[in-house]
Amino acid sequence: MPHRWKPNVTVAAVIERDGRFLLVEEDTSDGIRLNNPAGHLDPGESPIQACVREVLEETAFDFKPSALLGIYMNRFVRTRSGADTTYMRFAFTGTVGAFYENQPLDEGIRRTVWMTAEEMRAEAHQMRSPLVLQSLDDYLAGQRFALNLIYTDVSVLVKPEGMKPLE
Repeated sequence: MPHRWKPNVTVAAVIERDGRFLLVEEDTSDGIRLNNPAGHLDPGESPIQACVREVLEETAFDFKPSALLGIYMNRFVRTRSGADTTYMRFAFTGTVGAFYENQPLDEGIRRTVWMTAEEMRAEAHQMRSPLVLQSLDDYLAGQRFALNLIYTDVSVLVKPEGMKPLE
């Protein structure tokens, strides 16, 4: 059977508060970069659930998605290893809630930062992906889609027989 190509599915949050956007500063194989709170879709969760989880893990903030900003694809070739990966990113917007001061951040996350759109554009060379600024532009242009645009069948959320419980 031939190898079937599959993009890596990720989620990201564009979160604005008082004219500033929540970003994470993280260690990557290409050095320190800025990114939206973002990460991979895990087994047993919907894209919305994944985004809520990733924001909490990377920023220590609760997150309530209110809209889908868009679905984005990009191809990334690592400068050091040459690894070639295509990502499909579901970007959401919403609001942050409680902050858990004592919660450690995910491995590789140095800190969270709040930046204006202008500051983000001035640091374009530091962004982990071109999708950070693309989703910012879409957010600022007012692009929003209803969350029910994404349907996750219950079969994704239940433990298949014979498997260990989904976490």
